[in-house]
Amino acid sequence: MAKKQKEEPKVNIDGTDYKVSDLTPEQVDMVNHVADLDNKLRSSQFNLAQLQGGRNFFMSNLSKSLEDGGSETNGKPEAN
Repeated sequence: MAKKQKEEPKVNIDGTDYKVSDLTPEQVDMVNHVADLDNKLRSSQFNLAQLQGGRNFFMSNLSKSLEDGGSETNGKPEAN
């Protein structure tokens, strides 16, 4: 049975494919930094969406509470 040759790893930069083996160590390092930063950006966007959703939830609850005339804090009437 013939063994399949593994395809050499490539990276696409600005629409052009480059063999990783043709890149300098510094270029590979920069590719890795860009990939890591892309992951961090995706994670930050996800976290931002969660934070905005959470804020909207609590702001909505606060507005509803104020509309209902509930000027209570921690379940106890506010002292004047």
